[in-house]
Amino acid sequence: MPAKGRRSFIVGAGCTAFIKPRGLKNTEDMGLEAATKALLDAGITYDSIETAFVGYCYGDSTSGQRALYNLGMTGIPITNVNNNCSTGSTALYHASNMVKSGLVECAMALGFERMAPGSVAFSFPDRPSPLAPLHTLAVELESNLSTGINHGPLAPRLFADAGQEYFDKYGANITHLAQIASKNHRHSVGNPYSQFRGGWSEEQVLASPKISNQMTKLMCTPTSDGAACCIVASEEFVLAHKLGNQAIEMVSQALTTDDPSTLESKSHMVLAGYNVTKNCADEIFAKAGFKPGQGRDQVGVVELHDCFASNELITYEALGLCEKGEAHKLVERGDNTYGGKYVINPSGGLEARGHPLGATGLAMHFCITMQLREWAGSMQVPGLFDIPDKRGKYGLVHNLGLGGAAVCSLLRRPDFYQSGGPDGRDRLGYNHAHDCRPVTIADVDKVKSKKTSPYILSLARL
Repeated sequence: MPAKGRRSFIVGAGCTAFIKPRGLKNTEDMGLEAATKALLDAGITYDSIETAFVGYCYGDSTSGQRALYNLGMTGIPITNVNNNCSTGSTALYHASNMVKSGLVECAMALGFERMAPGSVAFSFPDRPSPLAPLHTLAVELESNLSTGINHGPLAPRLFADAGQEYFDKYGANITHLAQIASKNHRHSVGNPYSQFRGGWSEEQVLASPKISNQMTKLMCTPTSDGAACCIVASEEFVLAHKLGNQAIEMVSQALTTDDPSTLESKSHMVLAGYNVTKNCADEIFAKAGFKPGQGRDQVGVVELHDCFASNELITYEALGLCEKGEAHKLVERGDNTYGGKYVINPSGGLEARGHPLGATGLAMHFCITMQLREWAGSMQVPGLFDIPDKRGKYGLVHNLGLGGAAVCSLLRRPDFYQSGGPDGRDRLGYNHAHDCRPVTIADVDKVKSKKTSPYILSLARL
């Protein structure tokens, strides 16, 4: 059954470069850059934003207010969101639902993160981690794998175990993971927002230091600093502001959490999010009006949660992009890159673009939005509109947070799309889909509210 409620559209999007965590910028300054770009893209000021959801995992309460107060202190509801690695998409989920429900005409989702170098660590060592049951069970179940007890930091170890379970069931191996990682690093070369742009080959990926029995360093996402922002609006808002030449419809979206199978199936793949991802994907295709198992052939471009190459492998199957047990064959056919059935992670994905936890999901939506606008330059996926329907193919987003939550979105150009006229490229003065530039105070002045604190804005460091 198609989604209930009004339609919602991404009308503005912005992103900072994702960089190594060196503490060069505070989260409020990164958030200001991403939000300013999104507002410029949409051609509106912060006065049009009626509510905002701000995502981050590492930061004190009301960090969202601190970032957005740079643009104005308008009294709107600002809600801070933390949902592990799916935080950014969770913020967008709530912003979109506010529009779909009719409570607001225009909402903002902002996400940022300032991380510490090295493996992700627990923030509160004086209490058990909420992920402790997952990690404990994963280690207990390793005796069921052909390789036995694994090693390495807990997060990559859990996903490596999931990859090994897939290997044992279907005959894949570490070479398939190297092919996935190399594909992502190759895609990333053309993305100025990416943390890594070295374009590592399959051989280089395999030769990098081993993190676990199944994965090397270049198969793993790095920790990162960065921010991203999306502005969501109603159809009435889109038409009133003449944004039909760049608005991208959020046709359907879902947020799902774990069911008992996560812990009771005794499966490493399920522990790593397979079932919660499958349930989420099935829901968005059903909401878009497709019968069970259908709709995937109408997807042309995908941004999925490749926190580790092994997770990308099992996620192909969980999203329904291939038949059960056929994910490694999809890799072998090249159906995950340019010239294949899908282009998966044209941005470089988490492995190459980087993974500032609160920003990742919004950066995924930024990338798919720019693909569906056909603004993506050298990253542009060809053939998205070489079909009779002028709306073209769908873009699919998948964002996963262990502990847990999965968010999936189906995006598409709307039926009322009309090319021509000024768009976000004119308002920014360049094409920010494939050109990453900083913002200036002059840019902020164009989009800030009439209700702005000069004192707060004087503290910004752009």
